[in-house]
Amino acid sequence: QVQLVESGGGLVQPGGALRLSCAASGGIFSVMGWYRQVPGKQREMVATISYGPTINYTDSVKGRFTISRDAAKNTVDLQMNNLKPEDTAVYYCYAREILRASNYWGKGTLVTVSS
Repeated sequence: QVQLVESGGGLVQPGGALRLSCAASGGIFSVMGWYRQVPGKQREMVATISYGPTINYTDSVKGRFTISRDAAKNTVDLQMNNLKPEDTAVYYCYAREILRASNYWGKGTLVTVSS
């Protein structure tokens, strides 16, 4: 059974930093990453990392966020610096499982950027 468990969300002031972590289990994962969603809007990709590594960021976080992965531990982290109020969202861990050819999601962790 595939499980993704996130940690690290919370409240931070503008300009502050947070680190999100996700631990995946129960499979072999090709792509891992983070998406976010604001109520009333579609879930959007924040950052993904695959073997290579190939890394992608949405334009609005480039230069501020850094994704990293420990393939041996099946963990993926997102270091978020210089946070802005528009980064406020529920952040979801994502993983693509190779054997099942399926996408999996964590339950989400809330990040609130506010003074």
